[in-house]
Amino acid sequence: MSPDLENKVKDEVAALNLGSKIRNLRKQRAMTLQEVSDATGLSKPLLSQVENNIAAPPIATLIKISTALGVKISHFFREQNHENRVVVVKKDQRYGIKKLSHHNKEMGIGYRYESLAYPMVGKQMEPFIAEIEPRKEQEMLYNDHKGEEFLHVMEGTVEFKSSDQTHTLEMGDSIYFDSSIPHALRGIGGTAKSLVVIFTPK
Repeated sequence: MSPDLENKVKDEVAALNLGSKIRNLRKQRAMTLQEVSDATGLSKPLLSQVENNIAAPPIATLIKISTALGVKISHFFREQNHENRVVVVKKDQRYGIKKLSHHNKEMGIGYRYESLAYPMVGKQMEPFIAEIEPRKEQEMLYNDHKGEEFLHVMEGTVEFKSSDQTHTLEMGDSIYFDSSIPHALRGIGGTAKSLVVIFTPK
């Protein structure tokens, strides 16, 4: 990643302020970094980078952190504390991580996502627009988390892999799967854009 792009990424991560929200909640829960590491399987150095807004977690990693802290991932995106039964998010109000490129084995490579329903409190579904960059097969990072996941390809081609299945999904194709199964995604022939909906049970 070029120095200019790296600085831009750091600025966007800092603006989102995920790290401070995670650290504050961890302290409210009276949990140490080691306890969160034990609960998530993520290393203490990585968690420290996340809390200091040096690295931004992709969706699967953020789900692991939020589960360990006893909240939904929407907790880290919403700005309002009051509960609404109907929320609207305009296209210029999406809240998320943009133009982000990771080179950490625990985090993955080339990830971008925007939350589409962050103001809704207590929801069980988390809808995102995700951009999935191309990568070599040996660089694909497998993730797993409680719940189920739906992915609909809006642009480009996505490859889905699990331990025993590989599916090539083109524009208009969809896949629904048990997200507790280790799975990995990559763009084929360029960056792909997808609608991703994650269901996380209470």
